Amino acid sequence: MRTDLVSEPGDAHRPNEDFAGVGLPASGQGGCVIVLDGVTPPRGETGCLHSVPWFTARLGGALTELTVSGRDLTLPEILSRAIGRTAEAHARTCELSHPRTPQATVALARWSADTVEYLVLSDAALLLQAPDGTVTPVLDDRLDRIPRPALATEALVDATLRNKEGGFFTAAADPSVAGRAVAGTVARREVHALAALTDGATRWTEKFREGDWQALFEVVAKEGARSLVDRVRELETADREERAFLRRSKTHDDATVVYAEL
Repeated sequence: MRTDLVSEPGDAHRPNEDFAGVGLPASGQGGCVIVLDGVTPPRGETGCLHSVPWFTARLGGALTELTVSGRDLTLPEILSRAIGRTAEAHARTCELSHPRTPQATVALARWSADTVEYLVLSDAALLLQAPDGTVTPVLDDRLDRIPRPALATEALVDATLRNKEGGFFTAAADPSVAGRAVAGTVARREVHALAALTDGATRWTEKFREGDWQALFEVVAKEGARSLVDRVRELETADREERAFLRRSKTHDDATVVYAEL
């Protein structure tokens, strides 16, 4: 197995809110890839004493341990337990029902000799490459399907859409949202390689329209994860003033790419 991992903060003066990990069981059979994108809250009260990096580090750590050791658990079950375990770590000090309690998007894959399991929650992305080179994206597109006027303000999103029916879901403090994730299983023989990315890296395709998912995957596979992140940074910098593509988005976002050849 060959892996390539890059995780870079959007601002060198702020902590990286992403989490990335690759797990290999002691048996040497199979492995897993985990990517989290911590959701940056707006200024103001969140009900929590802890930072987003604190949350993603604990959720990511729990996911890594459970994904590697819990072979009898499905990925939704693993995510549910990891969310619950993380919530317990600060339930006594923080108001976890607050809509802006620390939370993250998730891309998770686990493989054995026979199968590749996958799970995506919110706008992280998982790309599966078949032996013939065809790339299949695994996406949770609920946020993309919401009408733009419904996303006009953070307050409106929090009140009507965030972790609510008819809106979109993230890994926050409610273990039941794991059942909302896009999840499934394919035969191991159908997957040659995979890539998990946060939306700071998928900007190359989703925001700047430089190429489709197939083209993005080929950049990572042939040039490396660093090359994709560097390309995104160049595009962000070029659009800093006109904002023809960035619009209201932050100029630079945390960007994480994990690539694995099985």
